[in-house]
Amino acid sequence: MNLKISALEYIQEVKNGNISAEDFVAKTIEQIKHIDDKLHAFLSVNDSAVDQAREIDKKIKSGNKVGDCFGMPISIKDNLCIKGNKTTCASKMLENFVAPYDATVITKLKQQDAIFVGNVNMDEFAMGLTTEFSAYGPSKNPWNTEYVPGGSSGGSAVSVSAFECVASLGSDTGGSVRNPASFCSTVGYKPTYGLISRFGLISYANSIEQIGPLTRTVKDSAFLLNLISGIDPNDNTTIDNGDEDYLSGIDTGIEGKKIGIIKEMIGEGIDPAVLSATKEAISKLEKLGAVCEEVSLDMVKYSVAAYYTITATEAGSNLARYDNLRYGYDFSVEGYEFNSYISKARRKFGPEVTRRMILGGFVPSAGHAGKYFLKALKVKNKLTKEVNEAFKKFDLLIAPTVPILPFKIGEKIDDPVSLFLVDINTVTANLTGKPAISIPFSHSNGLPIGIQLLADSNQDKLLLRAAYALEQTVTLPGVPI
Repeated sequence: MNLKISALEYIQEVKNGNISAEDFVAKTIEQIKHIDDKLHAFLSVNDSAVDQAREIDKKIKSGNKVGDCFGMPISIKDNLCIKGNKTTCASKMLENFVAPYDATVITKLKQQDAIFVGNVNMDEFAMGLTTEFSAYGPSKNPWNTEYVPGGSSGGSAVSVSAFECVASLGSDTGGSVRNPASFCSTVGYKPTYGLISRFGLISYANSIEQIGPLTRTVKDSAFLLNLISGIDPNDNTTIDNGDEDYLSGIDTGIEGKKIGIIKEMIGEGIDPAVLSATKEAISKLEKLGAVCEEVSLDMVKYSVAAYYTITATEAGSNLARYDNLRYGYDFSVEGYEFNSYISKARRKFGPEVTRRMILGGFVPSAGHAGKYFLKALKVKNKLTKEVNEAFKKFDLLIAPTVPILPFKIGEKIDDPVSLFLVDINTVTANLTGKPAISIPFSHSNGLPIGIQLLADSNQDKLLLRAAYALEQTVTLPGVPI
């Protein structure tokens, strides 16, 4: 059985009776058991997945209404709540936390008969961009297991790339869907802020994070966006998209569209292979009828500093709840006063989470807020104005997703500043609330390179259309596993 098919191909095969949901899901679970010891994408596997698929096959045979996913196997990042399942955020602090309710995206996918094959690995509390900061060990890039898969949604990207599922859901706070998508040669979609409900996503930085799909094709991302987007009374930041169909007209092309090449994202520090791939992508878009011109966004050079200041502040607030009194693990309070108990209990946090919590307590504090936090908010506002101005002239913007190639596990783990700079091309979409997508485009020395496209707020349909057009110009090798 071919596990390498796309989500839409899977649905068509099941509809046509060529495969059964049970057989496909069973084969997928077999693939996980066969290969995941090498890759460590999964933190837990759903033992009931095959039984659930069998029930969907029964519904199909009896002529009952079946959801649009037809038993499609999907992996879920371990910061999205699934009722009755452990949801650990890849942290020892939540190693025994069982979610009491479903995230809205989980509810919507259940209604469409998706099957969740398991929870996948991530950087602890989504703080990281290599998946090395998981309390349960790093995931590994299926293109070369000595290299990082990106993060924080590394397990999601690995599971899609290695055919351990058909699609995955991740979360993107500063590139955490697009970065691993680029490193693992999958499609990664970060929607307009508010397009997908965050209810049931364990919070890192509420003002900029979004749930997004990782898939094999652009059409698959559009399909999933149709199912999980829309207004939600449980999340008052969601927007009404009018039940937009993101698949409709996706193949109508981009002739006449104006695309801005972000100057600051292809400059100093970019790997020559990544620059070459970006120039080739621009050339292909021009052949498709688009007009590409350079655009300057001066505030991009301050975006990483602003991003980490804002997200650390929000993380410090969000993670304050982990005092081991409301959430946590079995650790007696006897012999401690309040502050010393909490300090001791929080030693379960890993080094990256600890670093950001300390930073998040410092930058908004009295005497420092004006120097750091308020200044970061000004950068965010100025960057948003710049990007809004750019979209008055351009329909889309383009840049490499990540300016460098995947690097070896352990290579940058002790150099947080160097790691932070890997986010230089992705954080702009989060700080401004704009939709962005990473498309697999090229390889260098066997390592994937992704190209990023951005659109204006609520122009997700146009963005997917452009991504699909570019995707059709590319033929890439299969993952060597």
